[in-house]
Amino acid sequence: MITPSIAELTQNKFNRYTLVIATAKCAKMITDEYVAQRELAERRIANKETDKSIASMIRREYRDDKAVKTAVNGLYNKDFLIVGLTDDEEDTAPDADVTESEE
Repeated sequence: MITPSIAELTQNKFNRYTLVIATAKCAKMITDEYVAQRELAERRIANKETDKSIASMIRREYRDDKAVKTAVNGLYNKDFLIVGLTDDEEDTAPDADVTESEE
């Protein structure tokens, strides 16, 4: 069984298409952050600023989990919010957008 379910993620406010687009955008943001953290860690090691390993300088959820899994969990825990339209409004407007929660 997949957890959280699609119904839990959409909360009957958005359709599956919007959820897929939001998840993809979140996964892209997570991947970009992972790449940035890894580049910084590699630069610090190359400049001999630290003796830590690369893995210890990258946040665990970016390093250990797949980006899509982290994105789905982030949407479920409201770390990311789907900003956009409800199912009723989607017929006449562009796709929804995703923002990071400021909590």
